[in-house]
Formats: sequence, C-alpha cells, structure tokens
Amino acid sequence: MLEDANVKLDSVVSDVLGASGRRMLRAMIAGEQNPDKLAALADERLAASRETLAEALHGRVTRHHRFLLQQHLDMVEHLEKAVGEFEAQIEAALKPFRAIIARLVTIPGVSATVASVIVAEIGVDMTRFPTVGQLISWAGLCPGLNQSAGKVKSRTLRHGAPWLKTVLVQSAWVACRNKEGYLRSQFLRIKARRGPKKAIMAVAASIRTAAYHLVRDPVPYKELGPVYLLRLDHERAAARLTQRLRNLGYEVEIKKTAA
Repeated sequence: MLEDANVKLDSVVSDVLGASGRRMLRAMIAGEQNPDKLAALADERLAASRETLAEALHGRVTRHHRFLLQQHLDMVEHLEKAVGEFEAQIEAALKPFRAIIARLVTIPGVSATVASVIVAEIGVDMTRFPTVGQLISWAGLCPGLNQSAGKVKSRTLRHGAPWLKTVLVQSAWVACRNKEGYLRSQFLRIKARRGPKKAIMAVAASIRTAAYHLVRDPVPYKELGPVYLLRLDHERAAARLTQRLRNLGYEVEIKKTAA
C-alpha cells in the first residue's frame, strides 16, 4: 500500500511496523503529509538520517490509502494481541515443565519454542516409548521398509507426527551451522554418501534421541564434539583388525602411541 502511494519507507527502515514506523504510519493515517514532520517522528537510534527518511516519505497518500493503511494496521495489531494471549496461555500450561524445557534448550538447534513443541507433542512420560527407536519411528524420522520376495522396493519416510517432525527438521538445519558440534559432523558425513535430505533427517533423529533422554532423565546435554565420529572410526578399525589377527592365531596387545 505504501508503494502504491509512492512512499518508500521500507527502503530505508528495516521494520516498517517497528515503533518509529508505526508512529509515522499513524500520522499518515491522521492526514499528515509533510515529509519533514513525518521523519521527525522517527527514533534517534534509527540508522536512516532525517533527510533520507524525508526523501523516502515524499508520496501521494490519498484518502483511499489512509483508509486501507488503517485497516492493515488494525489487523496487524489485532493479530499481535491474539498471539500475545495465546503465548500467555501456553506459558501457563508449560509452567510445570520449565525444568525439562531448560534441559531441552541445551541441545544445539533447540529453541524455547522448539522445546515447547517437543513437550506438547510427546509429553513427559517416556514410559509410553520403551525405547528411543519407537519414539523416532512414531515421530516419522526413520524410513519404512517396503519389500517383497526379499527385494527392497522403497525406504520412504513414515508420515509420523507432522508438527513434531517439521520442527525437528528446522532445528536440525540450525544445529548444522555449529561448526564445532557433533551434529554438523554427522550431517557432513552422511551428506557425502547419501545426500543432504537423508543427512538432515538423521540429524533430526539425533536431536530427538537426545531429547528423549533429557526428558526421561534429569541429566544435562553432553556435546560429543566434531571429532567424535572420526575417533569412533579409529577405535572400530583397531578392534576389527585386532580381531582378525586373533582369528589367525596371534596374541595382540594394542597400545596408543604418545601424541
């Protein structure tokens, strides 16, 4: 609507609906058309100068524009009020689970909102899921197996819980940005072999696994670090080669060299 009135406010203000933007919008709706007076309503901390703002506020705001701007602003404020009421209701409902949510947000990629969704979707009684694998399957983070006569036809993901699955995948993408974390190393490792889609689902399953244990047990999240998988590879290779030598009849003793 501002563009239609040739008002370029969004070009110089990052948030048109911020405090400064709203003051200018309300003044426009009230009939003020002087660009300098409108620019003077901006907060001093705004990055754009008064001259830049005044230049952007040169336009032709008609009665029709003012009417529609009022409708849009009323709608935005109505929705903000509704969101605030929902958030207050959610906050009250989650109050008994604050300790669990505090543990969940220590998982990389898990925000307070994500932790709230996890608690809302699966609850806090993990006895319903005897193993973490059953929870991952219920959430739709493990592939199904469609086979006939011993031949695998497809391994598509299960539908699972749509809200939980979506929010865990979003969290997985956030967690993968941490270059010093285990989850990023897991993503890169699987991505190289099976592609980014399967890799991100594996990371989401790892987040779900960590959440399962943190909800079930009052323990903090333990960061394994980016070299955990590499170290695990070395240990497995050493164990495999040692076993092969023992099968050949040799006695083997493994000792690490000094770093």
